[in-house]
Amino acid sequence: MQRLYDFIRRHPTWVDGFWAVFLLGISVVAVTVRDEGGQNSPGSDSEAAIVVVVVLLCLVIALRRRMPEKMLLLAIGVGIAQLVLNVATTPANFAFLVITYTVAATGARWASRLALGVGLCAAPLAQLRWPEEESSVLGNVALVIFMTVPFALAWVLGDSIRTRRAYYEQLEERATRLEKEREAQSKVAVAAERARIARELHDVVAHNVSVMVVQADGAAYVLDSAPDQAKKALETISSTGRQALAEMRRLLGVLRTGEHQETGEYVPQPDVEQIDDLIQQCRTSGLPVDFKVEGNPRPLPSGVELTAYRIVQEALTNTRKHGGPNAGASVRLVYFDDGLGLLVEDDGKGAPHELYEDGGADGRGHGLIGMRERVGMVGGTLDAGPRPGGGFRISALLPLKPAH
Repeated sequence: MQRLYDFIRRHPTWVDGFWAVFLLGISVVAVTVRDEGGQNSPGSDSEAAIVVVVVLLCLVIALRRRMPEKMLLLAIGVGIAQLVLNVATTPANFAFLVITYTVAATGARWASRLALGVGLCAAPLAQLRWPEEESSVLGNVALVIFMTVPFALAWVLGDSIRTRRAYYEQLEERATRLEKEREAQSKVAVAAERARIARELHDVVAHNVSVMVVQADGAAYVLDSAPDQAKKALETISSTGRQALAEMRRLLGVLRTGEHQETGEYVPQPDVEQIDDLIQQCRTSGLPVDFKVEGNPRPLPSGVELTAYRIVQEALTNTRKHGGPNAGASVRLVYFDDGLGLLVEDDGKGAPHELYEDGGADGRGHGLIGMRERVGMVGGTLDAGPRPGGGFRISALLPLKPAH
């Protein structure tokens, strides 16, 4: 049955041709039986005219879906010829109902309206041309109404099919549009994720490499005079490098989707509790940092904790790069009822504000732009600029719930 249904859908003209031949056969049988039985019928019994009318109406059935508007005009012409030439009706006249339905379902709007108007006029005209002499006026009116209803139903059915098809086409178009929008959103999400990874890599590399450079310079300076300090500096370089590699492996692993990855889990993302380790690392590298926590510490959303950690990391990295040899910094972490406050200050000579905006003297990082993006992602606010009397200050407020 499925194969038959698929064949019918692929070859509609063949199907219509089959029904046209079937209707032709029924019409020939009906006319033959009527002639042999001597039955009376409205109109003349001219065989040539009847044959022409039957063939043309069967042609309307055969080509109704290939050219519905033209077949409608042909059917109207045949109907007018029947009225004018007084040609007897046959089963082939069923083609009028079929073409009315077809035009209403698939034809142009003007053809659909024309089919409705002609269909409603067909029965009254036929009744006027071949009236029932034995019926009363009321009977003729009832007969006209009875013959008009099929045309109206055929047109209504076809128009409802047209409406349903248009509705399905709109649904398909909407589904296609939504699919394209979903793909576009996926691309935007991928781009945003790559930008986030770039910010993470910037923070990891900028901080850890600066620590390693400072420790390497210190080790080279005291290598001969204080071997123990040089050894300690080298150990710090080693641990810092391993930490940087671990974080970079975790971040780059996001980009390795579908490829074989080494077994084992990546290290978790930094949080607020690791800020103390970060500050100890800075102190070890020679940057004095005063760290205070105010309020009642409590669990925070992972996005807020990561943002706080990266802001402190970036700020201390900038202090080490631009603050000068005798610079010091202070970090203040304040827990509010509805958010987390951060204040990072240094007393160094600082660098032009534009360098911070560009991400440092090399101009390749994210700097304050990356900080603002991070704070904006969690719905917070950031204020950064030079301090009165020298140095630089970064103040951030990270709400627990993103602003709508």
